Formats: sequence, C-alpha cells, structure tokens
Amino acid sequence: MKVNKARRIMSVKDQIAEQIRSDIIAGDLAPNTKLNEKEMADRFGVSRGPIRDVILQLSKEGLLISKNNCGASVNSVLDPKIQKLMIKLRRDIEVFAIEQLKDKLTARELADLDTILEQLQSAFDKEDYTEVTKIDISFHKYLINKAGGDELVNIWYPYVMRMRLNYKRITSSAECVAEHKLIVDALKNADIPAAIKATKSNIR
Repeated sequence: MKVNKARRIMSVKDQIAEQIRSDIIAGDLAPNTKLNEKEMADRFGVSRGPIRDVILQLSKEGLLISKNNCGASVNSVLDPKIQKLMIKLRRDIEVFAIEQLKDKLTARELADLDTILEQLQSAFDKEDYTEVTKIDISFHKYLINKAGGDELVNIWYPYVMRMRLNYKRITSSAECVAEHKLIVDALKNADIPAAIKATKSNIR
C-alpha cells in the first residue's frame, strides 16, 4: 500500500513473496502449477531457506498448497459451492469491520482511502490488472486493519487471497472505482448502513 510518504523497506523474503503473489494473481503461475525450490532459488539468487519461508507464508495465505513428499504447488481453483461460501464468509468479516469503524476513521485515514482510489484508477488507466487486483485488496485490507488490527486481518486475508484464484470479475474502471468510492463516501458521512450496503455490493 502506497499511502505513506515514507517508503517501506521490504526484506528479500517479502520481495520474493510479493513477486510470486503477483505471478499467481496475473495467471503467470496457473492453478496446480508445481513449484521447484531449486529453480525458485536460482531465479531470485537466494538459498533454498528463504524460498521455503516464502512457500510457508503463501501456503498460509491460501495461494499455495504444500504436501509432504509432494512439494508445493499453486492451489487449485475452488469448487463453485466453496467459492460461494468463501464469498459469504469474507462479506461477513467485512461487514463486521465496517460496523467497528463507526465514528472511528480520522480525516487523515479517509484521505488515505482517497489516495488508494486514485491509485486504483491509475492502474486501470495503465490496464495493469494485476496491480488493479492488488490495490483492490489493499483498499479492503486498510479498512480491516483499522477495524480490528492484525488479528482481524489474519482471519480475513486467506479468504480474499484464496478467492483470487477464481477471480474473473474485471469491471470497467468507472464501475470498479465507483463501487469503492461509495464505501468511502458513506464512511465520510458516518452512514454505516450505506457503507455496509456498498461493501456487500462490491463483494460478489
């Protein structure tokens, strides 16, 4: 998330995780693709240790699946019934988060949300749909974090990342940005019912 003026310094492990995450979101690493630790280590110029850490991290996020004696692979596409359940669970978590934000967000935090929307529009303008997806996630993660901190983020994050393997709904930039703007505007007006309605509409 690029809302702070100070640039966050990422560790090598986090940089590798971010690249693999982007590869999966972009479809460069398709579902069920097996990952080779040695090839990944060679690609990023590191030992296998950091690669194993990244595999563990992305497995916790639901993007990878790791089995004993079988190595790691990109997780499979969800069964439609499971996808529907995960959408419901994610929606329930985000509605809970919105309820916690009543009269809680500061003017600076609302401005941060506006900045994220500007970044979302910019990514659409560049037709960088991988970045669109990542910024979309960062928008919701920002709200989840403000509502419940790392504890709530850690409950929510695997759902949203796992759902990305099934994610096909790329709307027009106008529609996508407008959906998120409705959430922000409702929060600015302290209209929690409207914010919940907009959130439910956006998660589908």
